[in-house]
Amino acid sequence: MGAEENGYFTEENSVDVVISRNTGAKSERLKQIMEVVTRKLHEAVKELEPTQEEWMDAILFLTRTGHTCTDWRQEFILLSDVLGVSMLVDAINNRKPTGASESTVLGPFHVADAPELPMGANICLDHKGEDMVISGRILGTDGRPIANAILDVWQANDEGFYDVQQQGIQPDFNLRGVFRTAEDGRYWFRAVKPRYYPIPDDGPVGQMLGALGRHPYRPAHLHYIIKAEGFETLVTHIFDPDDPYIHSDAVFGVKEGLLAEFRLTEDPARARELGFEGKFWQVEHNFVLAPAKS
Repeated sequence: MGAEENGYFTEENSVDVVISRNTGAKSERLKQIMEVVTRKLHEAVKELEPTQEEWMDAILFLTRTGHTCTDWRQEFILLSDVLGVSMLVDAINNRKPTGASESTVLGPFHVADAPELPMGANICLDHKGEDMVISGRILGTDGRPIANAILDVWQANDEGFYDVQQQGIQPDFNLRGVFRTAEDGRYWFRAVKPRYYPIPDDGPVGQMLGALGRHPYRPAHLHYIIKAEGFETLVTHIFDPDDPYIHSDAVFGVKEGLLAEFRLTEDPARARELGFEGKFWQVEHNFVLAPAKS
């Protein structure tokens, strides 16, 4: 009787032997997942033929990644982000019909219960940065405006920090707000021009990026969560196409349909109406929501 029939482990039959031990799995989905993961992992090991030292380095890297996790920092999600896995999972789970706006990753800095503000409010509470006004419409795939759509928006400041990263420096809920569209589906609010910023790079994931010759930066963007009755919730960003990191986002979140035009405007009369001094940035961007799945 051969080694495979006895269930003895060899280099050649390693996948079959490990998978055969999972026949009593309590979940068919878990059984399927572990079969695929085991097969791919063993394939990688056989292709790379790591030394014992390299294998231990990998174990220690994962150990350091776990130790870096805290109540407010999830280094494993960061690892998933920089490997493109987070965006791939997002794409698989958010396939959109033709014409619908694309989604992207939520990011770690969303805060629940941001205040609902009147349309046109300025979400920049400390008045630091280059003034900006953002507007557009929320539409269905049929082109009709969506009334009573809720927009939850947030962004980093002109130094690349979110309010939760600078407690005691930025006011609470700075550069955050919730807005609700009227019958015409239109939205608009005031803010400041966002800036590119680095993902946390002082841990093992940042060290890995450095070893790979990759930078840790995300291009300038604004976050949106858009909800409306009868439509799928959209989690997305809009990006500045002229940002120096627009083609090399550290977490692969940029999509062509999410590029918006950031237009520097010199219009003293309009600036006064908006409460701005001097030049300001204008962004006009529509979002199209997919109908809810039955």
